[in-house]
This record gives sequence, C-alpha cells and structure tokens, in this order.
Amino acid sequence: MCFKALYLATLLQSPGYVAHGTLTLGDTDLRKLKPAEAHKVRGDRISMIFQDPQTSLNPLMTIELQLIETIQTHSDSSKNEARKRAVDLLEEIGIKNAAQRIKAYPHQFSGGMRQRVVIALAISTDPKLIIADEARTALDVAVQSQVLDLIQRLAKERQIAFMLITHGIGVIAQVADRVTVMRKGRVMETGDTAQVLGTPQHRYTQQLMDAVPPLDRQIERFRVPDADETATSLGNLAEDWLLEGTQQAPTGLSLQNLTVKFAGQRTSLFRKPPPYIALDDVTLTVKPGSTMGLVGESGSGKSTLAKAITGLVTPSGGTMELGGAALPFGKSRNRHHPSRQLIQMVFQDPYSSLNSRHRIGDILTEPLWFYGFVKDARARETLAASMLSLVGMQPDAITKYPHQFSGGQRQRIAVARALLARPRFLICDEPTSALDVSIQAEILNLLKDLQAKFGLTILFISHNLAVVRQMADDTAVLRNGKVEEVGETKSLYTAPQAAYTRSLLALTPVMLTSWQT
Repeated sequence: MCFKALYLATLLQSPGYVAHGTLTLGDTDLRKLKPAEAHKVRGDRISMIFQDPQTSLNPLMTIELQLIETIQTHSDSSKNEARKRAVDLLEEIGIKNAAQRIKAYPHQFSGGMRQRVVIALAISTDPKLIIADEARTALDVAVQSQVLDLIQRLAKERQIAFMLITHGIGVIAQVADRVTVMRKGRVMETGDTAQVLGTPQHRYTQQLMDAVPPLDRQIERFRVPDADETATSLGNLAEDWLLEGTQQAPTGLSLQNLTVKFAGQRTSLFRKPPPYIALDDVTLTVKPGSTMGLVGESGSGKSTLAKAITGLVTPSGGTMELGGAALPFGKSRNRHHPSRQLIQMVFQDPYSSLNSRHRIGDILTEPLWFYGFVKDARARETLAASMLSLVGMQPDAITKYPHQFSGGQRQRIAVARALLARPRFLICDEPTSALDVSIQAEILNLLKDLQAKFGLTILFISHNLAVVRQMADDTAVLRNGKVEEVGETKSLYTAPQAAYTRSLLALTPVMLTSWQT
C-alpha cells in the first residue's frame, strides 16, 4: 500500500515503476507527467502526511519559516501574506496562541502538536487529495482522537479527499467511508467500511478482524492469520539454557515515592527556572511473574519510569527494589551491577535499536560474551541460532543484517537479544505500535509464551489500551507524572474509578462488528 501511496504522491523512485494499469487524478494521467509537472502536482494537488512528524519537519527551521516556504513555493503570496496564512492555518488546526507559537521549533511541540503542524503544511496549498500514512501510530489515544477528528472536519469543510493508510482497524471503522484491504501488493477486498468490516467476505479480511484485540473482554490467545510455525527442535537448546538460569523464583519490582526532576529551560541569565517534574511520588508494585500494563497520554512519564528502572535516568527521590534488593539510582549502578543483566528492554522501533552495521549473529552473541555466559565463540553462535528458533525465526538469520528483515521479524530478533541476557524483568516499551494487527498478534503471543515458560516479570508500556487489556494482569494509569489509578486489569477496564481513566477508555477506537460479535 505504501508503494501505491508513494506513486500517487509522485515520490516513487527507481528502480520502482508502474508496469501497467491506469492512475489518474481528476483528468490528469499521473503516469505521463514529466518531473517538473510531477513536482507541481505534488503539493498543488496532492499532499502527504507521514508517520513520524519529527522527521517530517526540519529541526533547524522554525514552524513559521517552514510554512512560509511551502506556501510561497506553491503560490504568488508575499512573505507577509504567507505568514498571515500560516498563522490562520495553525489556528484552524487547533493550535492556541498561533501568532506566538509559530516562532517555535519542532522540538518545542509535543507529538500531537507536531502532527497538527504537518497537517497544516499538507493543507496549505489547498490540495484535492491528502495521503495520511500511519499519521496516528506514535500518538496516544487522546491526541489520536484529536487528529482523527481534525481529518474528518477538514475533509467535510474543505472537501478534501483523504487516503488513510493505517494498521488500526478501529481507526478505519471510526473514520473511513470506504476501505481497501491489501496483502502482498494485491487487493483482497474493497467496499463500504461498514460492509467490509461488518461482514468480511475474503478469508484474509476475516483473519485480520479476528486478530484485532477486543477492549471489552480478555482472550487467552491472539488469532494469527496464516500462522507458520517456523520454530524447530533447534530451539530446545536455548530453552534448556534459559531454564538453567531461571531456577530462582520470579522477580518482582517495587517503587516507593519515586520522583524524577529535570532542569528547567533557562530563559534568563539571572533567574534559575523551576525544575520540570517528570515523575511525582510514584508508588507501584509489579508482582513476581506477572505483567503490569502502563498507560497514559504522551508526556505522562511512562518512558521516564522505564529509564529510571533501567538506570538511564537518575531519580531525585524515592526507592526502588528488584526482588527485595535495593536498586541503585542512575550512574551509581555500574555496568557490572547484577540488575544490568536481570533487567532488559524491548524498544518500540527494532530497526533503531539493532545496530544496522552488525550481522544478527554479532548482535545476539554480544550479551553472551559481555556477561560471561559462554566462553567459546562457536558455542555462542550455536546458542544464538537456537534462540532465533525459539522466537520463531530461521536459525540461518544470524548471517544477515537487520535491514533484510520485516518489522515483525526484527522485533523477534530484539526479543531474542533481550532473552540472551537471561533477564528476570522485561520492559516492553510500545513493542507493537509500528506493526500491523497480524504481526502484532504474533509478537504478543510470543511474549505470553515466554513469560509462561520462564517466569518473566513484564512491564508493558503502550498507548493501545486494547492490547494492554489482553496482556496485563494489573494496569497503572499515569498522568502528568502521577499515578491516577492502579489495579487489577479486568476491574480497572470494567469499572474505572478515575475520570481520566474513563476518558482514555472512551477515546479508544473500538471496532464493534457483526463479524466479531
């Protein structure tokens, strides 16, 4: 689907090309456009909103300069006229104090605000079509709801056609008038959204619907479309090795009155700004062998909490205990402290967390060497290959590089790397947000299996409340660095006590279809 979007936006580069078929926008045949003509269409009539607004905006230019440049490129406006239009656009998309905020740089905006700026850039040329490629992936449910409402409003008021590319089936159900289901470059099914999602005809569409995690109930296992059991008996070596290192009881985590402060941004040479409080007196207990879900809007402190646990951020107050033993803060926890091995993390983007210049074998054998688990190089490689088999990958993947794998495969490799440290506490920070629902189901099933086999304790951080509903035994809700609510997941989802929790649940896109029910 992304290749089709790129071609529509006249961005498809060699060696990619359209072999046959027609592609028209109104009366314009996009296949026959020369480069200069394609450049004019791109922006004048077609705009694109990319997945990550941080990389879509120039970090060295203010929002004002970027909007003015775009407006002047596609119109005869003077600089003053372009600036006035830029301010009007920011006000239209819901940015308060637009005349002042327009002077800011991208990093001075939140993720949701940056996405609004990208939308302003997209509509600044009055296009006929806007392609939104996963425009809500990195957003929490509150900001996601705002962005989706904005898209619907702009489509109606400005009569703009939107092509929304997304893994979020619930989002499609909420926003789209029509839907097309694609697989491996082919259209599986297309039609009115209510018809396709309510009574899917194609087997693959039916499997996708089955893989969507429900919000109103908990299921034992996710259904995976056309699941292939790639693991073999070669994984037995890794399983036995992990079991040898997990003879002790599962490890719990206790946080008492944890506070994290960051220095405020100095605006005056003579006045010290007050600190920014990222975590404010947080008290949590993750029970041994259980999964604690951690939810909350962007900026609530979720990632800061994970960094404090791993020693990447130094708290200013409180205590932490892992398995009943005190957990030192930040730099006082040296690289050889036992917690460095016992606590491991699976990050949101496996492509960024895996070294692109190293082969998979080198990436996986590093923890075996660093922690002194296996002395012999050949034995380390054999164990790494077995671990790949255990997480559902072919053992010969050790000879390849990260870019040679899909997102789901890379996430499996990231899980394998974490396991090769023989952890007892696993932090999963948005591990499936960039994956489609079928691959998401595979990764979540894998985590469930690994926890059951090896007694792992898991902190599962996610914006997707439906996924947390399925994964977590207990759930904590963070807001502005404070714990709003914490409790057993089923009770919290069915009878939330905090108003903020109720608002998050209400904003979560839910797909209620005759197929699922």
